[in-house]
Amino acid sequence: MDLHAIIGQFFNEKGEITLQPEVTLAGMCEVLYQTEKAAGTTGRKTLRFWDFSQSRDGEIVEYSRDQINTRIKAVAARLQQVGTIGDRVAILANNSPEYVFAMLGAMYAGMVPVPLYDPNEPGHADHLKAVISDSAPKAVLTNARSAGAVRTFFADIPGRERPRVLSVDSLPDSLAESFTNPLENPAAQQFLAASGKLPVDLTAFLQYTSGSTRVPAGVVLTNRSILTNVLQIFTAAQLKTPLRLVTWLPLHHDMGIVLATFVTILGLNMDLMSPRDFIQQPARWVNQLHAEHEGENVYSVIPNFAMDLAMRYGLPAARTDLDLSQVDGLILGSEPVTEKSMEAFISAFAEHGLHRAAVRPSYGLAEASLLVTTPQTPNRPLINYFDREALSEGRGVVVARNEDSVSFASNGQVVRPQLLAIVDPETRAEVPDGTVGELWCYGANIAAGYLNRPEETEETFHNTLVTPLAENSRASGAPADAQWLATGDLAVIVDNEVYITGRLKDLIIIAGRNHYPQDIEYTVAHASAQIRPAAVAAFAVEGDDVEQLIILAERDLDKVEADDVDAIAAIRAAVTEAHGVVPADIRITAPDTIIRSSAGKIARRVNKKHYQEAAAD
Repeated sequence: MDLHAIIGQFFNEKGEITLQPEVTLAGMCEVLYQTEKAAGTTGRKTLRFWDFSQSRDGEIVEYSRDQINTRIKAVAARLQQVGTIGDRVAILANNSPEYVFAMLGAMYAGMVPVPLYDPNEPGHADHLKAVISDSAPKAVLTNARSAGAVRTFFADIPGRERPRVLSVDSLPDSLAESFTNPLENPAAQQFLAASGKLPVDLTAFLQYTSGSTRVPAGVVLTNRSILTNVLQIFTAAQLKTPLRLVTWLPLHHDMGIVLATFVTILGLNMDLMSPRDFIQQPARWVNQLHAEHEGENVYSVIPNFAMDLAMRYGLPAARTDLDLSQVDGLILGSEPVTEKSMEAFISAFAEHGLHRAAVRPSYGLAEASLLVTTPQTPNRPLINYFDREALSEGRGVVVARNEDSVSFASNGQVVRPQLLAIVDPETRAEVPDGTVGELWCYGANIAAGYLNRPEETEETFHNTLVTPLAENSRASGAPADAQWLATGDLAVIVDNEVYITGRLKDLIIIAGRNHYPQDIEYTVAHASAQIRPAAVAAFAVEGDDVEQLIILAERDLDKVEADDVDAIAAIRAAVTEAHGVVPADIRITAPDTIIRSSAGKIARRVNKKHYQEAAAD
């Protein structure tokens, strides 16, 4: 199967993406499977799940294209027995093959999957309750490992009000024989007529936000938005085949589920394991990146903290044959990329064949289906140093590295055909390159909005660019009445490279000066060895006259509380010198006490809220 030919058929001679009105993710998956089945190649193993629950070395469970298709259809057929087209189906399970089967099985049934997580995961019970209440699923898909926790989670809900709980791994293969195409039955025709939508514009799945300061919002991702973004990614990242994806990303996260789903749809090879198994032994992930077959191209997507863990605990102690020369893409996303982490990682693994150009800091968000920018030039990864004073004034001025500079990794260029513009959020006017503003994007990859939230949908997805630049506008090509996605992220473009400088709502303004929390957090993390990597939260609270800077930092795993006093002094001195602001309060806490989102990001606004509530008490 020529994957490039398959991808190419969705582009016209102008390089524009053209999708047929009847195309869906499920339909595409089945067509590609049947095409390969006719060629007699569906017996090949494509999915390997690494299970470390019973063995330190792990047990490998493999599935062929045929087996995957059967499991997907078994799930779909069972769902068709308990629900109808358009119903929402929550997935509550750990990273597992069953999660992938559940995701695509719901799509095959014409239903809307809602990827969530195992209720066994601590600290997210309120988030899960809020999502279940908001999405109102007709059924819940889980597996044997998570089923007990799922039933406990729903125990307080009256029986008639509970969604139907189905364990994917308990469904017999024979169910697959009863699966029917949901779009061919009368109920589907009525559903389509009532919705007024073509199949390509139907909801593919709901991706819930972390809900850091509000009830989580369900991002409505359509077949069109997902397919468009995957095609954009395939082209912009210049993916090479044969391809193998190595992933431990949580499947409830947008990056994790979109990549796993599409690799499965395309029949590409995937090594899957759980986030917990990676965190416990980062070398497991590193070993899976090892070249296995001549000509194979290996890809993985990780957040910044994974590089720190791999550096600390993933370097091969005894293995001398580790070969990372076939890693073509190591996509860095989800959180800001630090120069120290990236350069140390590249340096450490270069001796095992890792190519520098394989490391690609990128930017995306669920509201854009997944990816917005990624490096598309040979000059990658690119680190530049910006004048801190100029940044506080809203200007991106590249300087030689010095004590008054702050480093940012370039996130590359926009994935086309998608448009990106930097906008003054107050005037809604496009600003020129070199000026910090809010990042807006436009294209068919943008989600349809938030589920049942018209006001928030209007605020985020339906923005009009009032004044494009008269010359060199990056909005060129968009219609005058185009509806832009306002990302809430601050960015600056310099020499056609996009640099994300922070979140608009996280920006710290003290005495009229702008301070970026991740910049301060970097200073804190490097001021003392007492501080755990990637475990700092900086935010401002209202004071009597001006806002006050608050810093929370976790103590490193091998450090003792008695040394906190010296560390606090070092942090106060470093922040004062580097940023010109004296922290009002610095607190060093035990490991794993700083609040994170369900995706693992530092939730600054939640930590701020808890800090203020504690102070009020």
